[in-house]
Amino acid sequence: MNSIQILLNGKPVECIVGERLIDVIQRSNVELAAVCYHPQLGPVQTCDTCVVECQGELIRACSTVVQADMDLSTNSDRAATARRDAFDQLLTSHQLYCTVCDNNNGNCVMHNTTKLLQIEGQTRPFEPKPYEVDESNPFYRYDPDQCLLCGRCVEACQNIEVNETLSINWEDPNPRVLWDGGVPIGQSSCVSCGHCVTVCPCNALMEKSMLGHAGFLTGVSKKTLDGMIDIVKEIEPETGFRSILRISEAESAMRQSRIRRTKTVCTYCGVGCSFEVWTKDRHILKIEPEHGPVNGISTCIKGKFGWDFVNSKDRLTHPLIREGESFREATWDEAFTYIADNLRRIRKTHGADAIGVISSSKCSNEESFLMQKLARAIIGTNNVDNCSRYCQAPATAGLFRTVGYGGDSGSVTDIAQADLVIIIGSNTTESHPVIATRIKRAHKLHGQKLIVADLRSHEMARRADLFIRPRPGTDLIWLSAITRYILDHDLAADSFLEQWVNNLDEFRESLEPFSLEFAEEKTGIPIQTLTKIAQMVAQSPRVAICWAMGVTQHSMGSDTSTAISNLLLVTGNYMRAGTGAYPLRGHNNVQGASDMGSMPNMLPGYQPVEDIEVRERFESAWGTTLPTTKGLDNHEMIHAILDGRLRAMYLCGEEMSLVDADANLVQKAFSQLDFMIVQDVFFSHTCQFANIVLPASPSLEKDGTFTNTERRIQRFYQVFEPLGESRPDWRIVQGIANELGAMWTYQHPSEIMAEAASLTPLLSGVSFERLEGYQSQQWPVAEDGSDQSILYENGFAFTDSKARLHPVSWNEPVDQPNDEYDLHLNNGNLLEHFHEGNLTYLVPGIREKTPDVFVEVSPELASKRGITNGTRVELTSRYGQVSVRALVTDRVQGNQLFMPMNSSDSPVNMLIGANTDPVTHTPAYKESSVRMRVLHEEDSPLPNHNFRFGRPTPQDGVEVHRKWSQSNASNPVTLYQIQSKIS
Repeated sequence: MNSIQILLNGKPVECIVGERLIDVIQRSNVELAAVCYHPQLGPVQTCDTCVVECQGELIRACSTVVQADMDLSTNSDRAATARRDAFDQLLTSHQLYCTVCDNNNGNCVMHNTTKLLQIEGQTRPFEPKPYEVDESNPFYRYDPDQCLLCGRCVEACQNIEVNETLSINWEDPNPRVLWDGGVPIGQSSCVSCGHCVTVCPCNALMEKSMLGHAGFLTGVSKKTLDGMIDIVKEIEPETGFRSILRISEAESAMRQSRIRRTKTVCTYCGVGCSFEVWTKDRHILKIEPEHGPVNGISTCIKGKFGWDFVNSKDRLTHPLIREGESFREATWDEAFTYIADNLRRIRKTHGADAIGVISSSKCSNEESFLMQKLARAIIGTNNVDNCSRYCQAPATAGLFRTVGYGGDSGSVTDIAQADLVIIIGSNTTESHPVIATRIKRAHKLHGQKLIVADLRSHEMARRADLFIRPRPGTDLIWLSAITRYILDHDLAADSFLEQWVNNLDEFRESLEPFSLEFAEEKTGIPIQTLTKIAQMVAQSPRVAICWAMGVTQHSMGSDTSTAISNLLLVTGNYMRAGTGAYPLRGHNNVQGASDMGSMPNMLPGYQPVEDIEVRERFESAWGTTLPTTKGLDNHEMIHAILDGRLRAMYLCGEEMSLVDADANLVQKAFSQLDFMIVQDVFFSHTCQFANIVLPASPSLEKDGTFTNTERRIQRFYQVFEPLGESRPDWRIVQGIANELGAMWTYQHPSEIMAEAASLTPLLSGVSFERLEGYQSQQWPVAEDGSDQSILYENGFAFTDSKARLHPVSWNEPVDQPNDEYDLHLNNGNLLEHFHEGNLTYLVPGIREKTPDVFVEVSPELASKRGITNGTRVELTSRYGQVSVRALVTDRVQGNQLFMPMNSSDSPVNMLIGANTDPVTHTPAYKESSVRMRVLHEEDSPLPNHNFRFGRPTPQDGVEVHRKWSQSNASNPVTLYQIQSKIS
């Protein structure tokens, strides 16, 4: 990076070209006020508290970029006076009552700036605004009287989250922050992501879970609180602010003794957001994101507000043993003996391969490592798997075939840096919200182009430069067709192919069937559109492709994933920043569960179980002989139960009776097991089939690591003690193993990770010490701890360092509509719920917004069938039947339906057949046909205050020029023209 030198208060300082002055000043340990500035937001330019003097001119440090030979002064009289005057103006919009404020926790920007500027009083009086406090959102409230109009929240909503809900009407005589132009928050398009609350520099926006709980004096009634504020304001002119601040700081210091701030990693989707959990006893005060390497200040509704389940009264707190049709509480000793006796009995009678083990994508890396170790080293079987079988295994297979590693080829930052992003079969905004924010921001502010291929017109589709709706199950065709077009028209990356890729000739021949004419016929996408896509891909310097279950949950999921990677190879879009393949993982640790060997054919680090040298290394470390052949995967275990070959199952943290395809068949299988152990946080639907239920602890009650979708390993720390007699999963697994004769002595998950790293070249340099705090590592990790944020920079993961183009062919999708089952049924996630809703339905605010499941029906189909919002319909497939209310929306078209997963009462998987991708046995969840019978009218399944009915107000951030153009605006920087924001 090019560097230059400036003078700061008379001292030379080295700077990076393009750096903001405020960042230079702050890293030089020079104190400077900055109320509206946040490093992750960039310059907002509403407050002028960061004014400095440069060669005799007053300038804003937040929006000015360093230039060579600048001579800056932060402590000149002119600059200091301007900053105090600007802050005095802010105090007309904000009443200081810090001692009785729930935001008085040492990080209130207004409090800290009052102290920094040594403000003793204000010359302009506080001016209340003519608005009520808005309490209409279930999670946070907005107090206009405390609002500075700094615009941080607007900037965060418009240009970081890019939900574009918040704005400020600067032309109003009494401006305030507006939601959807002026409706109550609870009736707006607000998705409760929490960005606005997180960046608010005062108490104007606050989490309701903080109110009345954070301070020693804040839990009193409003009448008493108002009286206390009045008393403070009466003595303020005589004492000055400084004396009162000392009292508030003493009270703030007292809070530190009872408010704990603990770093954790989100337990929902695979993005891997990390943040602090603020707690008082077992009460969760708030989630505070800032330093996470993936998310920074960003969260979604679940990560910010979806933690009520941890303290739910429905938590399992004791082992439960079945007696007839009911369960009784048991001790842990009794539970371990009962389990060991039954597993020994079945192993003795039917062999070790009569037992299956399912690990959880919700468990830590260390716990998945122990689950597969228990299966292999203690029980003696490779019958072990995890829920990646249901979603991401085809993506992993496609990448292993072509580039050698089954993980994202870069980081979320690379997706944001791409010139063109292609999203295939992913409702990214709702399934991976924080990744979506990075794409939306790059698209809105930095000129990134976006192509979306999906059946539904969701938010990313509406934002796209090009949106296509291929017929269900035909993505492989259009991907192969544009790849052929690029090769046929000499648009391929020839030098890249020659140096880094094998099998080009064979692959080129395999593309012969995929003409543009064939693609148009099968996909319904016009040739002109296909040509445009091909040209956009070929002409873009950096292309990143994101895909998810809309690709992988098809009968050709592995081959379609392979076709994606083939396209990237042909165009040279690997090995560089801003390029690559990004299969978006669905669960918080579905990547880690596979990394740690919870697979029937792979030991930790994707080391084949049939490799003698690999097995010998593990056998030497574990002191036992390991099984030599591939075990059964999830899908195969179900059929083995029905065949009588599998007699017992240990199922950890998976709602398998509802989430597996052909759920009726799965439940029939579970009812035939001789012995079933279910380990979970709640008494799930699957627990009904168990002989014994073990109470596990969620992530907030233990230590460990998760691995996110970009291969990033992060530590999470214990926040609470386990509830009741529940235990961390690793302790439970160790207890079972030891009862079966093992002598494991793990005292902490760090010891488990150390063992995994010692046996796994992919993870050899991973350690808890190197993951301390917000540090992270992206595998592969060398012994010295160095990692790889971008894969393949020095070659692909094959012995010759060359990638492999892999020919694919297309087959007709299964379970297509016919005269009897005439409608295609699609399914997927909702933003506010996670999968079937076992955790999110326990959050009252989420349940209030989205209380039930529904089926989306297109306006044209609704008109034909006489369906309106709330009409209850009966959906019948070849495999099952559910009853559900309809939601009429243009997100779907024609005879296509969409049903979210968020129900255990009417689960969509009751309608899905047992057809699978032949390579991975991933169920073809997205290939289902149903018939629909109209029953009767009911209320709409979505209340009118659901965010989907809101009307966002997109604009260019806070639009601060409108503020300063008002005649009553007091701008201390009178001679300085507002500069363009540095994004």
